[in-house]
Amino acid sequence: MQIHKRTLHHIWVKIRPINYWVFLIIAISAGLIAVFALRENNIRAMELRSHVLQVDEQNGDTEAALRELREYVHGHMNTNLASGPNAIRPPIQLKYTYERLLRDEKARVSKINEKVYTDAQAVCEAAIPRGTIASRIPCVEDYVAKNTVKEKSIPDALYKFDFTPPKWSPDLAGWSIVVSMAAFILFLVRFGLDHWFRHTLKQHA
Repeated sequence: MQIHKRTLHHIWVKIRPINYWVFLIIAISAGLIAVFALRENNIRAMELRSHVLQVDEQNGDTEAALRELREYVHGHMNTNLASGPNAIRPPIQLKYTYERLLRDEKARVSKINEKVYTDAQAVCEAAIPRGTIASRIPCVEDYVAKNTVKEKSIPDALYKFDFTPPKWSPDLAGWSIVVSMAAFILFLVRFGLDHWFRHTLKQHA
């Protein structure tokens, strides 16, 4: 028993100078830094999204703006762009890109169908060279019906986007969380050892 008590006392003397409150202070400080860094991550992501929407409105380089936003979201925690119960999903919808795509599709279809109608008249005149205009109408209508194209729906992938942030990222927010958790665990371990040694030494007194 005497040897065991001396061993315990020796260990206690070694670890006693390590104040467990230091670990708690570090844990709280790192936690506050993490909260601040997470908030900054979210603010920056929202700023980049606003930039994407602005570039879209100005018909600028949306690909570059989207790439910058995507890389930031994929590399940082707390950059969810669709937070809140009433959030728009998907969170990035390029209204002006959609309108331009829609306008281009209408122009494409209109141009093709104009040519179809012109071709129909030429084909039917060749098929019924001596007929009147009225006699060619069924031919023209049939040709147009068979060759007219309709507007295609615009795929969502061309103007709707959503990027998923990581669960943990190696930035200020991520490392602050790691430090905070590690320091808190050390606080619990050191606090527990303190009370255990005190209790054990009392029993061997």
